[in-house]
Amino acid sequence: MKNFLIALGVLAVLAAVVIVPKINNVPRLDETVIAAASAVDNQYKRRSDLIPNLVATVQGYAAHEKEVFTQVTEARAKVGQITLTPEVLSNPQAFKAYQAAQDGLSSALTRLMAVSERYPDLKANQNFLSLQSQLEGTENRIAVARRDYIEAVKNYNLELRTIPGRWIASIFYPDAQVKQNFTATQAESAAPKVAF
Repeated sequence: MKNFLIALGVLAVLAAVVIVPKINNVPRLDETVIAAASAVDNQYKRRSDLIPNLVATVQGYAAHEKEVFTQVTEARAKVGQITLTPEVLSNPQAFKAYQAAQDGLSSALTRLMAVSERYPDLKANQNFLSLQSQLEGTENRIAVARRDYIEAVKNYNLELRTIPGRWIASIFYPDAQVKQNFTATQAESAAPKVAF
């Protein structure tokens, strides 16, 4: 009986040392993922807010490039229809739709910037240069925010899949679900073509 009580005491101490400090990891890491997703969404919104000014500036120089302007406007509208919520982070289909809308906007912006290359006067226009610089800075911020989100998701998902976090989540946070992550698009995955 004495050995049983000693073993029980050792288990209680071990549980207190290992489990109690980690008991709040799941909600803490979940909040970190939500905050990182908000940062990504904030940068996407910043980009979306720049687009009308960029389109208007380019449109003044290249009025006959109507198809590109329509594509950018439609892509921006699709982005505006999908909100990045905590539920989307746990839903693979919804998250894929969100990412597809953002990727479509990136693709349309690439075509818009290609149009600008055909107009030397536009490339020298101060408003265009300023907007282009802001857009490039925003794209960099998006990349950083996505990297931070990916890291937060990795930490959260690891907590749900490893012991003792897996046990703690199943007991105290049974509704905790693995979060979705960004993936590279086919265009991003393709090797760049270099021509000399």
